[in-house]
Amino acid sequence: QVQLVESGGGLVQPGGSLRLSCAASGSAFSINTMAWYRQAPGKQRDLVATITRGGYANYADSVKGRVTISRDNARNTVYLQMNSLKPEDTAVYYCNAAISVRGNSLTSYWGRGTQVTVSS
Repeated sequence: QVQLVESGGGLVQPGGSLRLSCAASGSAFSINTMAWYRQAPGKQRDLVATITRGGYANYADSVKGRVTISRDNARNTVYLQMNSLKPEDTAVYYCNAAISVRGNSLTSYWGRGTQVTVSS
């Protein structure tokens, strides 16, 4: 079985920065696209950013210029560097990855989420 575990969330003041990490663990798996989503209270889960195995990244318009997604394929880890944070960035941030286990078809895996709160 494969698990995704996020870390790096917390409380930060407006204008501050946070770096989220998400590490995949398990055996006999390979990761395709990785992504970050977020869900604010009472709202749907929205895509924040995606990154392919080759490093091609895409961002939601709401975070462009403030957020950078990156990954370390050797460590099976994806990162989300968030700068110039705003109160509206407050949400639970979830890691998502398309993973093939033992050569089977790709399956979507989710982490449990990490809380990011932007407040003074």
